[in-house]
Amino acid sequence: MATTFFGGAQMLGSGIAFPLRLHGGSLGMNTADEHVKQSILLILGTGHNERVMRPDFGGGMERLVFEPMNTATAMLVQHQVRDTLKRHEPRIDVLSVTASVLPDEGGLEVAIAYRIKQTGISGNLVYPFYLAGEL
Repeated sequence: MATTFFGGAQMLGSGIAFPLRLHGGSLGMNTADEHVKQSILLILGTGHNERVMRPDFGGGMERLVFEPMNTATAMLVQHQVRDTLKRHEPRIDVLSVTASVLPDEGGLEVAIAYRIKQTGISGNLVYPFYLAGEL
């Protein structure tokens, strides 16, 4: 995620898609709103201390993997996702975060609704979070 303090499209960013892919013989590119969505996935998928120069970056969800799959853990995940996105993704307003327990699948489904500040475009993202704790 490139952070700039310039206005316009530079603030939102666009560029080479992650993960890398080919599109018509050249590298795949993404639009500004897709770039923001990929950034959210990157933030949530990064563990604390995973980046050497930014140990506080990321969601830190790996600390919750062995917690019991219950309402308290779901509420904790909701809070942590909201806090992480507010801290690390200044381009969006987090509208809602809802975590639903999926006992048959051994995890939580985290639904995130957000709005890109600069354009007003709303987006939704469902992030699967798997727990290895008791059912």
